[in-house]
Amino acid sequence: MKLAVVGATGLVGQEILKVLEERSFKFDQLYLVASAKSVGQIIKFKGKEYTIKSMEEAVKLAPDVAIFSAGGNTSLEWAPKFAEVGTIVIDNSSAWRMDPTKKLVVPEINGHEITIDDRIIANPNCSTIQMVMALAPLHVKYKIKRIVVSTYQSVTGTGKDAVQQMMDERQGINGPKVYPHNIDMNVLPHIDSFLDNGYTKEEMKMVNETRKILGDQSLAVTSTTVRIPAVGGHSEAVNVEFHEDFKLSEVRSILADTPGVIVQDDPKNNIYPMPINSHGRDEVFVGRLRRDESQPNTLNMWIVADNLRKGAATNAVQIAEFMTERSLVAE
Repeated sequence: MKLAVVGATGLVGQEILKVLEERSFKFDQLYLVASAKSVGQIIKFKGKEYTIKSMEEAVKLAPDVAIFSAGGNTSLEWAPKFAEVGTIVIDNSSAWRMDPTKKLVVPEINGHEITIDDRIIANPNCSTIQMVMALAPLHVKYKIKRIVVSTYQSVTGTGKDAVQQMMDERQGINGPKVYPHNIDMNVLPHIDSFLDNGYTKEEMKMVNETRKILGDQSLAVTSTTVRIPAVGGHSEAVNVEFHEDFKLSEVRSILADTPGVIVQDDPKNNIYPMPINSHGRDEVFVGRLRRDESQPNTLNMWIVADNLRKGAATNAVQIAEFMTERSLVAE
C-alpha cells in the first residue's frame, strides 16, 4: 500500500496525518506532497522524517491512494493525473462533489455506492457531513420534506491564515486579513463568494450535497452559513420537517443508536453540544431536540462537530479504510 497525502502542510493535511496515526491506518510507503513552496520541507510522522514531494514526483510514484486537501484548482488539475496512473483520489475540495460521474461519500450513509472502478471520490463539505450524519437515519424512518439550517462555523474552516487573523485581532495586532471584516468579537454572514441568487457557494453546497448524499432530489433545503470567532468546530441549528410524524423519545433512540453520533440533550443540567467540547473528536454531537410548535411533523435540533475531523480528515480516512477493507483498492 502506497499512500500519498496531498496538501500535507495545511490544517486539514496535518489533521489527516493525526487521524492516520490514531486509527493505525496500514501502509507500506507514505508520500507527503504539497505546493512548490513547501517542496523539500521535512515533516515528522510516527517518529520518521518525510521530505515534502512535488506533485509531479508524486504522480510518477503512482500511489495506490492519495488523500487530497489542496484546494479545488489543484484537485481539478492533478486528481485526473493521479487517476490516470491508477491512484484512488479521495478529494476534500469542492471540485468534484457535484460531478454526476463522481461519488460524494459519507461512509456510514452511502459507502455502499463506491465500486472498484471509482478513481476520484469526493469528500463532502464539512457542514454537510455533520448535518447528514444526524439526518440520514431520521430520513429513513420519517422521510424528510424540508430542511432549514443556519450554521455557526469555526475560523478553522478557512485555514491557518484565518486563525491567525482572529488571534492578531484579539491581541491588537494589525496583521494580514483573509476576511473582509474583523472576525474577533464579530459574526460574518458570509462564507465563500456570493452567487446571483443571493446565496453563497457554501450555502448552496449544503443544499445540493445534502440531496446527493441522501439520494433524494425532492428535498427542500435552505441554508444560511455564518462564520464565528471559534476554533473548536462547526455548529448548526437545524429545523427539519418530515412527511411522517415522530415521537421525541424515538428520535433520541434512533440518534443514540447511530454509529458516529452522540446525543447530548439534557438542557436542565446545561448539557448540550458545544464546539469547544467537539475539538479533536470524530463524533457528531446532537442536542436541543424539541418539537417545532409552529407547524406539524417538524423537529428542531442542534448539531456540532469538529470540522477538521469528521468534517474533513476523518471522513476522508474512513473512505480509504472502507475501500481497503472491502478490497476496492486494486492490487
